[in-house]
Amino acid sequence: MILFRQELGDVLRDARRSQGRTLRQVSSDARVSLGYLSEIERGQKEASSELLLSVTDALGLPLSFVLREVSDRIAIAEQVTIPDTVPEGLADDAAPLVGAR
Repeated sequence: MILFRQELGDVLRDARRSQGRTLRQVSSDARVSLGYLSEIERGQKEASSELLLSVTDALGLPLSFVLREVSDRIAIAEQVTIPDTVPEGLADDAAPLVGAR
């Protein structure tokens, strides 16, 4: 089973490690407890949108970049291809997605 929280944690951990930063450094910069950030990175806790923004800011990454990376990893696990362009019907002037208001 693919879990969003697990993929998100992996992306955040990979980003932190690629910067050569410790969990303690990022948790301090994001003003998140060390233990809680560790649980998020291990996919054990769901991150609120506010907490996620604090962590991505502390990492110096746009939230959209992190979410795109998570989306790409999930697509690979699902064995689907995500187009690099906006599909027809999803442009700004198009009708809303099914169920959208």
